[in-house]
Amino acid sequence: MSRTYDILGKVGDEQAFRQEIREWLAECTPKNWRVKWQGVREEDLKSEIIAWLGERRKVGLGTPHWPKEWGGPGLPFTYQIMVYEELSRADAPELDMFTISLFHTPATLFEHGTQEQKDRYLHGITHGTDIWCQGFSEPGAGSDLASLRTSARREGDHYVLNGQKIWSSGAMNAQYCLLLARTDNSGKRKHDGISYFILDMKTPGVEVRPIRQITGESEFAEIFMDDVKVPVENLIGAEGNGWNIAQSTLSTERGLLIFGSVERLARSFELDGKDARDTWMRDVQFRREYAALYGELQSVRLMIRQLLIELEANPDKASPTLPTFIKLIWGPFLQRYTEFLLRAEGLETQKWQPAIPGTSNSSRLRFNDFLKSYGWTIAGGSNEIMRNIISERILGLPRG
Repeated sequence: MSRTYDILGKVGDEQAFRQEIREWLAECTPKNWRVKWQGVREEDLKSEIIAWLGERRKVGLGTPHWPKEWGGPGLPFTYQIMVYEELSRADAPELDMFTISLFHTPATLFEHGTQEQKDRYLHGITHGTDIWCQGFSEPGAGSDLASLRTSARREGDHYVLNGQKIWSSGAMNAQYCLLLARTDNSGKRKHDGISYFILDMKTPGVEVRPIRQITGESEFAEIFMDDVKVPVENLIGAEGNGWNIAQSTLSTERGLLIFGSVERLARSFELDGKDARDTWMRDVQFRREYAALYGELQSVRLMIRQLLIELEANPDKASPTLPTFIKLIWGPFLQRYTEFLLRAEGLETQKWQPAIPGTSNSSRLRFNDFLKSYGWTIAGGSNEIMRNIISERILGLPRG
């Protein structure tokens, strides 16, 4: 860096804070990173992402959402939002490879972990040396997660795990896994008897099999466990309380994560319209479709901002239903918009290209983005299940 930046010192002056971030991003954002990263395997990309995380850490933005007691900057929520806004507008590299590490793991450990667990694992997260994955979903226990069957049997000073997990993002490169397993089958509810563990992915008996997607990527993997021994000290919280602890983990998916993704798309949306001024924007019907999609995008952005306002006011009293509605709208919107771009831009864009790993939106790989958009209607619970939840829990309709 040619100058020293004092971003955190500008807290209290929103305009100065934004300006300092913008100047830092203008100087330090890796140039042409999307071109350099395209087609690179995730395991070969790790050093590039760690370097970018290190640049962010130099100015106190490695973990902008962490409070001071976690080792973060303790930014007010409003300033956290500004950080993610500016990162999105500058099209700075994303940290998708570290999503579980930076969001889910600390939220879980700081509320439910022991001091020894915090001391042992958080340093590797903040310095990017350790990647975490999540072992929740199973075949037959995805949207209905409480039906999981992976077992954990206590034997002296360790548990013996057997079972299978699926759709585990980044498991191929992960050192650790946040894992749910059933320690007791005698509970009255299927939510009872589930416990929460830290799994070292190098433990004998752990096998990871990448899942090849339609885009050619393998962002997800299956995890197989055959008599895997996990030390008792790797149990998070009390035995049998895993379901309640998992709610802390999943709560991190509300707010800033989806906010960043939508803001990045909003930036791409604007650029798409500008780039098409002399092509498809001259077509009346395409302009009408683009305008209609713009309205939908703004409605999603407003819903997310309303959620952020509620979270800032009181995280414990934020709407429990708004995230469900956002998810139901966001996935189908992405599908319609990426399909629209394929039609508007013609056959030239309707071809497969090497993906840009570790990103939620390529901003230019139209066919890849179209194919990936369908994953949003499955991730985090299928939209069909979400509609059932709305009908039964919100509207009070009888189960069909």
